[in-house]
Amino acid sequence: MSPIILLTFIVVYFGILLAVSHFTSKKSSDNSTFFVANRNAKWYMVAFGMIGTALSGVTFISVPGDVGNAPAGLEPNNFSYFQFVLGNAIGFIIIAYVLLPLYYRMNLTSIYTYLEERLGHKSYKSGAMIFLISRTIGSAFRLYLVAIVLQRYIFDAWGVPFILTVAVCLVLIWLYTNKGGLKTIIITDTLQTTFLLLAVLLSIYFMADGLGLTVFEAFEKVKESSYSKIFIWENLLGDPRNIWKHVIGGIFVTIAMTGLDQDLMQKNLSMKTIKEAQTNMMTFTGIFVIINIFFLCVGALLYFYADANGISVADLGKSDYLYPEIALRHLSILPGIIFMMGLTAATFATTDSALTALTTSYCVDFLNFNKKENPNDPKLVKQRNIVHLAFSVVMLLVILLFHVINDESVVSAIFKIAGYTYGPLLGLFSFGILTKRRVNDNLVPFICVISPILIFLLTQYVLPHTAYKIGFELIVYNGLITFILLWLTSPGKVRKPMTAVK
Repeated sequence: MSPIILLTFIVVYFGILLAVSHFTSKKSSDNSTFFVANRNAKWYMVAFGMIGTALSGVTFISVPGDVGNAPAGLEPNNFSYFQFVLGNAIGFIIIAYVLLPLYYRMNLTSIYTYLEERLGHKSYKSGAMIFLISRTIGSAFRLYLVAIVLQRYIFDAWGVPFILTVAVCLVLIWLYTNKGGLKTIIITDTLQTTFLLLAVLLSIYFMADGLGLTVFEAFEKVKESSYSKIFIWENLLGDPRNIWKHVIGGIFVTIAMTGLDQDLMQKNLSMKTIKEAQTNMMTFTGIFVIINIFFLCVGALLYFYADANGISVADLGKSDYLYPEIALRHLSILPGIIFMMGLTAATFATTDSALTALTTSYCVDFLNFNKKENPNDPKLVKQRNIVHLAFSVVMLLVILLFHVINDESVVSAIFKIAGYTYGPLLGLFSFGILTKRRVNDNLVPFICVISPILIFLLTQYVLPHTAYKIGFELIVYNGLITFILLWLTSPGKVRKPMTAVK
């Protein structure tokens, strides 16, 4: 496919997003609109739009590509990722009926203000800082994925440097999120999720057609193949994909990366009532599980097509390139455009939401916008715009760093990093919710640094000498170490009852 065709599509796509931004922020672009959409969002729009935010380009490219990958000395991954998805679903249910009632009862704008009320000021700042670091890294990795595809299949042909490709992407995202914030994103995410779902369904059709099969024949071929193997019951110690490791890891990764993450929780807090927010979460969960099945089917079809046409993943360099390679260089123009539509929608739906959440958290948790007499003061709006731009620059720098050092599938990198960065956040909230003890607030920042260091040393220098291979459950151990250290340093006094905070 001609690079100019792909570039034209992207220009038109962003033109639509900018138009949406213009109309949604036309009446109001104050901080209340930016942070919580005036708490007037419709649950069904949020639920649908959250699909695009939660899936991202990682699911769109890395999950299908990872189907045929195999850890050293073990069989291919096949559909074992679905075990992790089942853990995700359980985690979403816990969020809906444990965390959301807490957030609504306290009337929160930033969920980390809970930590100040329950544990103390330094605990609060530590939790907010963990989110800023974790979400910046995670979102940068996700945008990196689409940037390397754009670079390889469009901009390399014209000699455009990678830094310019990423910078242009971030400038475009900043332009359409800068004024309307969450109010704009709820609309654009709905649009982008529609594109994403259409892309995955049409990709299955075009892939099947390329193999000379009907859609039903393609699903039957996937079902009868070894790729459809989901559950790995054996080798609990030696296989990081064992069902218990995946399900438990999926539960706690979801609680940490969704329930304790300002990004996705900010959308839930934009609704009028807790009932609407819970309905949103349960609807989102059902769609999330189903769409992941389709992504795994795309993965199996990609490997069928690669085998039939002599395409080697090893020659591509990494499995993340398999889907774009087939869609953009082996199928016709229409499937290529459909692929680019889905990839762009998935990745930018995640990045625009993350930039808004990062800006919200910093403004509320560190600049104390919620404690100002008039949070919508024009001076504060201007300050928010500067923060929004600053996070765009930080994300650019992180992406460039990752471009230099990355040597593995992005999906693996994201969840590995999440295990280290979100673990202390999991420990802090667990301690606050499950116990009535106080913490030694002065020690909490040090504990949040020590815990990831300890788990890193354990995984690098202890576990390699044992039969145990760690997987997504890394975050559980990290959170547990944080919890234990908080308990051991706790003075044991019960704090006063929580009051409503914003």
